[in-house]
Amino acid sequence: MNLRQLHYFRTLAKIEHYTQAAAQLSITQPSLSHAITELEKELGVFLFEKQGRNIRLTKYGKIFLTYVDSALCELEKGEKKIKKLMNPEQGQIDLAFIYTLGSRFIPTSIEAFVKETEYKDITFSFAQGTTKSIIQGLKDEKYDLAFCSYMENEKEIDFTPVAEQELVLAVHPDHPLAQKVTVDIGETVPYPYIFYSKESGLRPLIDKIFKEENLKPEIVCEVEEDSAVAGLVSVNYGIAIMPRLSTIENQATIKLIKISNPIHKRFIYLASMKNYFLSPSVRLFRDFIIEFAKDQSHQLF
Repeated sequence: MNLRQLHYFRTLAKIEHYTQAAAQLSITQPSLSHAITELEKELGVFLFEKQGRNIRLTKYGKIFLTYVDSALCELEKGEKKIKKLMNPEQGQIDLAFIYTLGSRFIPTSIEAFVKETEYKDITFSFAQGTTKSIIQGLKDEKYDLAFCSYMENEKEIDFTPVAEQELVLAVHPDHPLAQKVTVDIGETVPYPYIFYSKESGLRPLIDKIFKEENLKPEIVCEVEEDSAVAGLVSVNYGIAIMPRLSTIENQATIKLIKISNPIHKRFIYLASMKNYFLSPSVRLFRDFIIEFAKDQSHQLF
C-alpha cells in the first residue's frame, strides 16, 4: 500500500467511474484498475462493485474511505505547513533566551527584525530559562535558536557571540558600599552575597572572578534569574554581582556600582545545533541578529 494507491482510491470513490477518474488523475484506465486491484488484494476485500456502467463503494470500501480521507487530509495539512515553514517570508522561529534578555534585548531585536518588510509575516514562539535548560532544549529540538551564556564541553552546539554586558555590583542604597563610585571585589567579601544558581550560565563567570582573586564570598542564597536577585538586593538581604540592566539601574531601591578590579564582561551568545538543518526564516533571523546586535549592543540592555 502506498500514497499513490490511496490517492487513486479516493478519487475513484468520489467519481465512481474508472474512465473519468483515470482522466482526472492523468493516467490510463488499466493503470488505475491495476492499482485498485493491488490495493484490494493487500486488504483482502473488494472495495468497489459494479452498478450499471458505473461503480460504487462496497460496505468495506465506505469504511476504508473514511480512514483514507482522514489520513490524506492530515498529510495535505502537513505538506502545507512544511511549505509555509520553508517560505522565508512566512516561517516560524522557535526561540529561547535567558531571563536577562526578556525585558529589552529580545523585544528590541524582534521589533527591528519584523520591521523589515519581507519579514513581517514570520512568527515566533518564545521560551525562557537558564542556559543549562536552554541548551538541553536545543538538543531536544524544542528550539531553533537560543540566546544564552557559553557552556564548556558542548561540542554539538555552535556558540556565536552577539553582545556583551558589563558586570556590576548591586547593593541597597543604605549599604555601606553604596557611596562608592567603583569597587574592588576584595572590598565586598565581608558582606553576604546573593548568587545565581549553578543552573545559570552566569554562575561559572562569577565563580571565576572570585577564584582569580583567591577570595571566598559568603553566599546566603542562590536564585535563577535577575529579577529575583534584584528583589533580594532591594530589601538589603545581600549584595550581588549581576549584569548592568537599565530596568534595574533605574530602581530607587538598588544601586549599581562599577567593579574596578577585576574587570569582567559577560558575553551573550546565539546558540544553535551544529550541522542541523535550519529553515530559511531561521537562517534569515540568525544572520540579521548577528549584524543588528553588533551595531546596537549598547542599546539592548
